[in-house]
Amino acid sequence: MEHADNRYYVPHDSHWPIVGAAGLLALMVGVSVWLNGNAPGFWIMLTGVAILVFMIAGWFNDVIGESLDGKYNAQVDMSFRMGMFWFIFSEVMFFAAFFGALFYARSMAVPWLGGDSNNFFTNLMLWGGYESTWPTNGPAKVGGDYEYMGPFGLPLINTAILLTSSVTVTIAHHAIQEDKRGQLLFFLGITFLLGFIFVFLQAEEYIHAYRDLNLKMTSGIYGSTFFMLTGFHGMHVTIGAIMLLVIWLRALRGHFTPRSHFAFEAAAWYWHFVDVVWVALYVFVYWM
Repeated sequence: MEHADNRYYVPHDSHWPIVGAAGLLALMVGVSVWLNGNAPGFWIMLTGVAILVFMIAGWFNDVIGESLDGKYNAQVDMSFRMGMFWFIFSEVMFFAAFFGALFYARSMAVPWLGGDSNNFFTNLMLWGGYESTWPTNGPAKVGGDYEYMGPFGLPLINTAILLTSSVTVTIAHHAIQEDKRGQLLFFLGITFLLGFIFVFLQAEEYIHAYRDLNLKMTSGIYGSTFFMLTGFHGMHVTIGAIMLLVIWLRALRGHFTPRSHFAFEAAAWYWHFVDVVWVALYVFVYWM
């Protein structure tokens, strides 16, 4: 039985925020030390990741248990929805920063160094002979010669995969609303499998970039923006696929009803978000 609508559930004291803070600290220190060329940083980073995974599993287990015990009502449900909305909004701003860096480099910095009509002397005095073309690794040709990643092949296949997964998760959403458990499990299963296939193919794309194209993170502004945008997006796809897998396992145990399934909706919102980001990324990174 759900909590009374006029009573807002206040959770008990929890140690999970402290555990999460410790994990984030270890992750930040580990990454910083590792990027500065110190081998122990890698293991500190993995320790931080392990602590965070432990925290997420434990905290969500508590929340799921409270939900199944009927401790949440419509007010709590609205709080969850608002929280997910602001979380996705923060992710939008996160990617907006990286897209902004890409646009700044392409539309302002590179033309300025290349000596466009308003900055002829900049090119003459600093980088004579440099032409403002994209993709570029800069006037100093940082990282050496490379080939850019075209829009066909694996990127196009991955685009089709994510667009298809957006359709399958929508079908699964309609299935849960109509209490069609078999259809829900089938299409939700297809969705997270497509997500993991996407990540696998992106790993293959990176191997191709490093081995065959000499395209690396050190390949100037093009290499850094390419791997920063696609890499962070791949991380988000991985997180989203894991979320959908957990929702599939919960659905397998009969946790959701046609009227109570916000956890599914939250994961679906997140999945649609990463799909939209990929479409923008595919257009501005691979095509233009």
